[in-house]
Amino acid sequence: MIMDRPLRICLLSYRSNPHCGGQGVYLKQLSRSLADLGHHVEVLSGPPDPQLDGDIPVHRVPSLDLYDPADPFRLPRPAELTSLPNVYEWLNVSTMGFPEPFLFGLRAYQFLQRNGHRYDVIHDNQSLSYGLWALSRRLPTLATIHHPITVDLDIAIRAERYFWRKLKQLRWYSFIHMQKQVARTLPYILTVSECARRDISRDFTIPLKRFRIVPNGINTDLFYPLPDVQRDSHRIIVTNSADTPLKGLVYLLHAIAEIRRRRPVRLVVIGQPKPNGTIERLVRKLNLADQVSFTGRISSAAFVREYARAGMAVVPSVYEGFGLPAGEAMACGVPVIATTGGALPEVVGDAGILVPPRDTPALAAAIEDLLDDPAKAVALGQRGYQRVQAHFTWQRAAEKTVAAYREVIHDYRRS
Repeated sequence: MIMDRPLRICLLSYRSNPHCGGQGVYLKQLSRSLADLGHHVEVLSGPPDPQLDGDIPVHRVPSLDLYDPADPFRLPRPAELTSLPNVYEWLNVSTMGFPEPFLFGLRAYQFLQRNGHRYDVIHDNQSLSYGLWALSRRLPTLATIHHPITVDLDIAIRAERYFWRKLKQLRWYSFIHMQKQVARTLPYILTVSECARRDISRDFTIPLKRFRIVPNGINTDLFYPLPDVQRDSHRIIVTNSADTPLKGLVYLLHAIAEIRRRRPVRLVVIGQPKPNGTIERLVRKLNLADQVSFTGRISSAAFVREYARAGMAVVPSVYEGFGLPAGEAMACGVPVIATTGGALPEVVGDAGILVPPRDTPALAAAIEDLLDDPAKAVALGQRGYQRVQAHFTWQRAAEKTVAAYREVIHDYRRS
């Protein structure tokens, strides 16, 4: 029977390179762990390349890929505009929209019209497109929502001073209306924390009983302590260089500017911000060139060494549906300072220092607390490592996800 044998799973994910954020990490690690449990996993992906393991088939959905960092907002070739979806994509992007979730769902639907018989269950990674709604009427389907995008929109609008820029944000996030409508039609929704479940239920008007909470895992094969590397207690690491207000890097930069008046401090930012964007301009304004450095894109091995050299990791996000950066730092034995934004307290627990979001003085005080108390920093690092090992593994996440798959398959067959 289907409820006993290994499952044939199709994962859908429209923009999921593991270097582009949590959704990419989720796709890579969950697909690997599902396959390790003995299930057959295939991935339907938009650009960029999701960089999955070689034994997991990837079907790449066609796209103009107008957000390719190597050639952003390029002018399509005439031959590319013979396709109506491509014309829609180009016009939408040209008018400051974000059409990828909608178009990915349309193209995924076309693929699965021909190939849907090959799968027992369809699992969407937060595209929540009209195509997914159509698929759910033909195949057992569920979706993961990492956190409600309504939060991103609210924070982005509040961060803008000018009315025309607020309108620009409303235009960019106009796909949220579609996501709300589609999410309400799905029988089950996976999410990664109790906080995310509560917020999605409220903002998307979905009954709590439809949710299944499956916390993310941490890749402990990649993130682990390097005891032979010398730590620098004054070296702080943050793993998000994004200019997006949601990630709260501006508050950490202000905290560093405050601390450096009293003592030496160095902030290492993993990644690279937009050229002349909010973050780069703020670094210049605060005269932090000697205290703040950006690594750009680095290898996994170099990433772990950066953790090993750091005296602490800071997660200054205004909101996180889960908080992979906190878990990854904890897995490396690095003491963590995080905000109480979203689900971060569920991840950090009593293994770190928690401060209110958007609170520069509180961030600065927490950093100086650890600088003044090396023994406390070591104890928190050890506690965080133990917490990850006990609660946040991808094998456990995959097992809970499979249980949800079997629920949705059973209910679909019964109905």
